[in-house]
Amino acid sequence: MQMSDNTPVVIGVSSVTQNKNYKELDEALVLMNLATKNAIRDTGNKDIINHIEEIQIPKGYWKYRDPGKWIAEKNNIQNVKTSITKIGVLQQNLINTSCIKIQNGDITGSLIIGGESRFKRVLSKKFGKEYLETSLTQNPDHYIKAKDDLRLPEEEDELGQMAVGYYSILESAYRASIGVDIDTHKNNIAALYQKLSEIASKNKDSWMKTKLSKKEILETSEKNPEQAFPYNKYHCTSWNVNQSSALIIVSKKIADKLCISEEKRVYPLASSESNFMVPTILRDSLVKPSGMKLAADFILNLCKSNNIKPNTYDLYSCFPVAVQMFADSLSLSKDTLFTVTGGMSFSGGPLNHYVLTASVKMIQEIRSNSSKIGLITGVSGMMTKQSYALWAKEPLINFVYKDVSDETANFNLSRKLSKRKKGKATVIGYTIIKEREKKKAVIFSEDCDQNRKILITKEEEFIKNMENEEWVGKKVTFNGKYLV
Repeated sequence: MQMSDNTPVVIGVSSVTQNKNYKELDEALVLMNLATKNAIRDTGNKDIINHIEEIQIPKGYWKYRDPGKWIAEKNNIQNVKTSITKIGVLQQNLINTSCIKIQNGDITGSLIIGGESRFKRVLSKKFGKEYLETSLTQNPDHYIKAKDDLRLPEEEDELGQMAVGYYSILESAYRASIGVDIDTHKNNIAALYQKLSEIASKNKDSWMKTKLSKKEILETSEKNPEQAFPYNKYHCTSWNVNQSSALIIVSKKIADKLCISEEKRVYPLASSESNFMVPTILRDSLVKPSGMKLAADFILNLCKSNNIKPNTYDLYSCFPVAVQMFADSLSLSKDTLFTVTGGMSFSGGPLNHYVLTASVKMIQEIRSNSSKIGLITGVSGMMTKQSYALWAKEPLINFVYKDVSDETANFNLSRKLSKRKKGKATVIGYTIIKEREKKKAVIFSEDCDQNRKILITKEEEFIKNMENEEWVGKKVTFNGKYLV
């Protein structure tokens, strides 16, 4: 294929993991700067700094207004525009927008960085130390944020802000949709995560290097407490990490001008996003969102029409149901290796830049084996938004991007919240969480009008039964928000 001078190509990448004693841990700003320096060095030509025209950073668990300007100054990057992308925007969107701007000739190069230092923050509290963070009060050139909230107030009232409760409800709906009993499904997802753990143990940048057995993941323990039925700690993303990643994307013209080695070059081929927002409880199908299907089908059809055959994957793995839903959307077999990193539970799942970490690792894999064609997926919210991205050693096609949100809106069949005070409903998903050391079941249900209602119970008899028998599809009676 004849390449345009403006064909986007990644020429520099870096990932940094700090998992050591407290005195050797850095704040997120320093981690991002370290990843930047490593990515610049990775290109093989320090003059790349003269061609970076933007720095994009997804917001992390830090208070800096604009780390991009600070990093630019530390690396002598001049006349650069900076942006902070807030939580709720797909991480893949940073890569996509950079590629589009390069392809359109709007910029010649982009630096994308993510960084997190929650591990140092946690240890500071544990050791009674003050967590110090550099004060950066200057605003970036651009703030980018989602249009809508990721949760309804009614959902947050019962499940809080942590994602695990929402995803465990999705897990129950997925389990019921494939007709598998609770014990079998728990064994299946433990076996799946055992495979991820094995891959993570071989990844030099992983957070956890210890390979876990299926039994260790399946059974609750002091190290693996239950988080939200059926999830234990090892099913959940590890976000208390000190990690950073950086990518440098430029036009082919700049890569040629700087004589960047062909061995360093990896090309983004295509990406799709679904940004249509529907709160979890109101989705027509909890585990088969139309936007996800449209975004996946775009990539699959593109591959088919261009005889591109992905063979290396990293499926977003914040929780097991995400991996399973993405695998289904791509029609992948159970024997497929679903990650190059080892997944977010074991390799590390920083708050808002794991897709960058996965992209760096995928690019390194493709560099080492040019026959690999990579496919990376991403999520924002509670499986609210989804992304797919295709990578290869050669520019097999011109970079293509599609946002399927408008198309998704045309297919959307979102439901309404029920106004009924009492009556009967059908369970469509549920979980069990601890609230002040007492168990509480949170149930997503559908009333006789096909409107949605959140129900709860703290009755031990109900809860014990839910842990052993499938309640999805079960008819229940409610009074107010309580099961009766």
